[in-house]
Amino acid sequence: MSFRHLRLSGLLLAAIAGASTSYAATDPSFVLTASSDNFGNYFPGYLANGYFSTMTSPRGTEPARAYMVAFMDYDQRDISRPAAIPGWSEIDYNPGGGWINATRLDKKIFAGYAQTLDMYDGTLTTGYRFEYANKSTDVKVTTFVSQADTHLAATRFTITPHFDGNVELSFPIRLWTEHQPRFPIGSMSGDQMIAGVIASGQNLDNKPVPTPDRAAVWYPGYTAVLSSDGDTKQMTLWLDGRAKQGLNMAEAAAIELPESLAIQSVKLDQTSELLSLHITAKVKQGMTYTFTKYLAASRQDWGGDAKADVALASQARKTGFDSLLARHQAAWHELWKSDIVIDGNPAVQKAVHSDLYYLLSNSTVGTAWPMGACALTPNYAGHAFWDSDSWVFPALLLLHPERAKPIVMFRHRTMQPARERAIRYGAKGTMYPWESDPQTGVDNTPHFAYGVYREIHVNADISIAQWQYYLASGDDAWLKQYGWPVIREVAQFWASRVTYNKAADRYEIMHVTSPDEAYDDVPNDSFTNAAARKALQIAIEAAKKVDEPADPEWSTIAAKMYIPFLDQEQRHLDFDASVPHDKITWMGSSLAWLMYPNLDLPMSQTVRRHDFEFQLHELKVHGDDPNEMMMVMLAVGASELGDARSAGDWIERNRVGFLKPPFNVRTETVANNAGYILATSAGFLQSMIYGLTGLRIDDKGLDAAYSPTLPPDWNSLTLKRVSFQGKQYDITVKRDVQGKATLVRKAL
Repeated sequence: MSFRHLRLSGLLLAAIAGASTSYAATDPSFVLTASSDNFGNYFPGYLANGYFSTMTSPRGTEPARAYMVAFMDYDQRDISRPAAIPGWSEIDYNPGGGWINATRLDKKIFAGYAQTLDMYDGTLTTGYRFEYANKSTDVKVTTFVSQADTHLAATRFTITPHFDGNVELSFPIRLWTEHQPRFPIGSMSGDQMIAGVIASGQNLDNKPVPTPDRAAVWYPGYTAVLSSDGDTKQMTLWLDGRAKQGLNMAEAAAIELPESLAIQSVKLDQTSELLSLHITAKVKQGMTYTFTKYLAASRQDWGGDAKADVALASQARKTGFDSLLARHQAAWHELWKSDIVIDGNPAVQKAVHSDLYYLLSNSTVGTAWPMGACALTPNYAGHAFWDSDSWVFPALLLLHPERAKPIVMFRHRTMQPARERAIRYGAKGTMYPWESDPQTGVDNTPHFAYGVYREIHVNADISIAQWQYYLASGDDAWLKQYGWPVIREVAQFWASRVTYNKAADRYEIMHVTSPDEAYDDVPNDSFTNAAARKALQIAIEAAKKVDEPADPEWSTIAAKMYIPFLDQEQRHLDFDASVPHDKITWMGSSLAWLMYPNLDLPMSQTVRRHDFEFQLHELKVHGDDPNEMMMVMLAVGASELGDARSAGDWIERNRVGFLKPPFNVRTETVANNAGYILATSAGFLQSMIYGLTGLRIDDKGLDAAYSPTLPPDWNSLTLKRVSFQGKQYDITVKRDVQGKATLVRKAL
């Protein structure tokens, strides 16, 4: 790179940093930056407010997929999947030699390139000098999806041309075609799916960064545009659409042009691929021109139609970018008052902030929508797994209870399809699916993965989350109206699903899939049996709280639930000893999950240590490219054992390799690029919230169930503005004068 480019890069970086708030500018843990070195390995992040999103793009202006909460496409032969809504963040610019979005990514063409995701402000800012065809233009792009005005988003596009002449600009809403090929995943076996993917010229192997894994089966659903138009005088665009066999949606854009711009023409482009306002104008050398695209989005049951969105977008234009941005930033700043602050490890602090950013970007308030396994993306088809209840929910519960609540409300809202599913499988109560459609709650597990209908621990996970919300909120009215019905009918399910072994005088659960899913159709999976027992115990306690009768059978079953144990080695078994534990899996063992904070199976320290050591041994012997969901639990397990050094080592291990550049997108494993999995972000956060602190939410309250631990190189860990039963605290783990980790609570 020449001296001139080095100097330019520094100037642009300084300009982008200056656009951030002073707090974020002085705290690098909130800032993730891409450089031209990332052109070849750019794994996109996203901007979102829980209701809708847009993916990031290197130029900050490319056509980018966008998604809306629980907005699903339905095809008779397919599973439901998130319907990509028309792309809204795109802007294109042609100074005379070529369009920015069609020009190859090259550090000489995009000179001094820098892109910053400011997580404190919730903004993406991109800057570079576009040098092409002997013309040079300084470009700066800022985009946000409003955290304050949830139907709104905006992109500001600023250019400073270093020439006099004519330029073209385009402000499109991108219309996507239906993905092809579309596989009948609703009925395909695993072998048929693999054969179909290969026949289409694709594969399901791990891919080099940044190509996503399994895009062949996690493609987006389709939104058909029912009507669209624009107004060149009012500088507006609008459309009404509908997800395939699904809900209606709408979008509208209002464009703001600089007063100093010498406009030559404005025309409306309408094709099968885009709806756009196309502008030709004359610019002067050295002058700066700022264009803003305001976007309003809505969906059925959340907002109005295109006409209403035009009014919203037009009003946003009147309000102005700076005012909207200030409101958006203020909303993010309020969220960050609840935080996890680490003194002594900047790298882990940055990872904590990126994981919190992704959880907050996908959470809603006052709704009954879950969080899809992979956020507002098409990965894992946007379905709700136990990830939502057992991973994301606990990570949000103490810091943002209002954003955890929709997850438990979703399970109440979708009780009826869970009842119907229980009947189909010969059970009572509610039998929630392994993969729930986030809008309807109906089972949408792919046929090729249908064996996981036996992964029934999800029903216990749901009940545990309901009880955790009650314990944390202390809301008796909520428990009676919403939590108790779910808890009661889950208990009814377990009472109908167990088998009594008369010879051994115990209750067993047969034909289940272990959380280590390679072990399908096994008897007495320890995690499942332990979770079922806890769900029954919860039902007994909840019945007392709401003054309702508890089925006496629940107590009998819980007292005699069989959890496989090896007396000679003083440790638990993964499942019944009749099943050989000899497969190569991506977990090695699931014993670490017995120590999971929400389950926290009671055991002696000796058994806990033996379980932990067996997990590590099996990870080495029978593990392959381990799943991050299991890996993050190792830091919790080490903390429960009081091993601060090991806990710190596992926290570091779960930072390296799983975070894909430039925006710390967590992937399912180190080797694959199955990204955006919120459970892995939430699990990493649980290492701090429940692991190092030793805190548990139980009948004692916010209980210091384990001694706190602090990795040797850390000075302190603080959970800021924890909410529990209507009170707020700062909770700090720090060392006393003897160097021992201690827990300090400060009421706010």
